[in-house]
Amino acid sequence: MDEVLLRSLTPSVLAVLVRRGADFAAAEDAVQEALVEAVRVWPADLSPSSSSRGYPMRDPKGWLVTVAWRKFLDATRADAARRRREDLVDEEPVPGPAPAVDDTLQLYFLCAHPSLTPSSAVALTLRAVGGLTTRQIAQAYLVPEATMAQRISRAKRTVSGVRFDQPGDVATVLRVLYLVFNEGYSGDVDLAAEAIRLTRQLAARVDHPEVAGLLALMLLHHARRAARTAPDGSLVPLAEQDRGRWDTASIAEGVEILQAALARDRLGEFQAQAAIAALHADAPTVEETDWVQIVEWYDELVRLTDSPVVRLNRAVAVGEADGPRAGLAALAALDDSSPSSSSRGHPMPRHTAVAAYLHERDGDLETAARLYAEAAQKAPNLAERDHLTRQAARLNARRTR
Repeated sequence: MDEVLLRSLTPSVLAVLVRRGADFAAAEDAVQEALVEAVRVWPADLSPSSSSRGYPMRDPKGWLVTVAWRKFLDATRADAARRRREDLVDEEPVPGPAPAVDDTLQLYFLCAHPSLTPSSAVALTLRAVGGLTTRQIAQAYLVPEATMAQRISRAKRTVSGVRFDQPGDVATVLRVLYLVFNEGYSGDVDLAAEAIRLTRQLAARVDHPEVAGLLALMLLHHARRAARTAPDGSLVPLAEQDRGRWDTASIAEGVEILQAALARDRLGEFQAQAAIAALHADAPTVEETDWVQIVEWYDELVRLTDSPVVRLNRAVAVGEADGPRAGLAALAALDDSSPSSSSRGHPMPRHTAVAAYLHERDGDLETAARLYAEAAQKAPNLAERDHLTRQAARLNARRTR
């Protein structure tokens, strides 16, 4: 049984049921039951010559649509109070090839509906579009399966009344997919790879330069994955990574996709981020990084987003291009312009770490060590905390020599 095939068919099968009139929650339940049935009865080899039954192998999608629709109708018949759905019992289509219409794009929009919280949109996208089980999603996000099941159920109820033919917002879908990508790897699901797969699927259905930009950004970041951690699991900063371990095929694909998107002259934030990632990937050594051009791209990002996080990253780039004191000046300008900064510390977790790095570059090891230790206490995860703690210890050891 081909799990990859099943997961790739899930969104289009679900979309067919919703298009026929099933509400989203009931349709999604029916599709999950059909997938369980497929796992039970489909042979391991889905080639046309592998089965005497033949039909599932000739049209796996059509088989899933037929079974899922029957599961939906069975549930409908069992609920006598839902009179409107009872009318659908006599409308069961004749089994056969699935319709050519593809509503998968609308499913993306539905799962990223503005009425959903970001965490609910991510969970629903992974379930309905990605075809992951509730258990897999729960393991990936390190929460109990029951908790994730409740989150998905609430999300399904929230969007059940949304018309399937309403126009969607591509930007919202892209933000949800980027949230999935940034979760990385946990449990038995590689969420970064899953996000790339879903973004490829979206790119095949919508001609939008920002979709291409996000796909390029994911590929360029994912290309460095093998070099990001040491054998003991500790983080390896970009400047210290073994560039020979970067995936050159993914880099080449990402750059090609980005160049085609930029040629359309409709710049967006994901294209600008991908351009910065491409400049890092293009440098044979960290010393050969084109920091001046990276600063220029950060200027574009600031214009597009006016994000404090972008301004923080720009300060690092300025420190590399023009020297650490210029970077510290950019950091001070960010503090002055941020209404949420306070005497108790900056709200952005990485702000203190950036300040520590720039002070170290400027030769102020005492201040840098103190700031690295402070940053470690604010780190969002154990790996970053360990890395920052080691940085503080390294500088303290240098100072006592």
